[in-house]
Amino acid sequence: MTELTTLNGATIAFDLDGTLVDSAPDLIGAINAILVAEGLRPLAYEQGRPYVSRGARWLLQRGLEIAGEREPAARTAALFGHFIDHYSEHIADESRPFPGAIDALKVLKAGGARLVVCTNKPTDLSRNLLARLDMAELFDGVVGMDAVTAPKPDPAHLIEAVDAVGGDLSRTVMVGDADIDAGAARAAGTPLILVSFGYTEIPAAQLAPDVLLHRFDDLAGACAALLGRTRSARPA
Repeated sequence: MTELTTLNGATIAFDLDGTLVDSAPDLIGAINAILVAEGLRPLAYEQGRPYVSRGARWLLQRGLEIAGEREPAARTAALFGHFIDHYSEHIADESRPFPGAIDALKVLKAGGARLVVCTNKPTDLSRNLLARLDMAELFDGVVGMDAVTAPKPDPAHLIEAVDAVGGDLSRTVMVGDADIDAGAARAAGTPLILVSFGYTEIPAAQLAPDVLLHRFDDLAGACAALLGRTRSARPA
């Protein structure tokens, strides 16, 4: 297949939450477990889902603010360790890969692509989630925010993730769902695919991706097309 030839030796970098895995139910559930234990009103799922890309610490603070906590930043600092403990135990209770994600990853690997997770989730939590969902073996590396000099949207995160798996930035595609993924890809000079079903305050279409992906069945072809365009644009 032409697309498999084009993918050979390329690197595909993936955001995790909201891109590969629908993890919002467990993230928001863990935050609500903390809020309820503190005698506070839980965060409505609809209030939390669009902001998951901001990170759990931001979500916890937002939940405290909405519940009327007078010093949400200080309470977040005090409670965040409890959140991590609870979330670690319940990280895959309801979280699931988005439909078609695993099959798409297998197609990319069969085509000879390196796959790396480039996420602002801590590395150990990311590996735990992927292992619990039987996805870990599909990736050549998992690079969380704690493993880089600066997290997304800083391009250093994407650059260092590609380096971690021995990839070539000039033959890399970033796949994400939110503005931080777009920012990292644009600053690093890599093609950008955004999924339309992820967690984002700004609709993915408004972030001007090279490809807006509505289903994972189309991922391999989209990556191949972008990589082919990049290759043809190189000077002879």
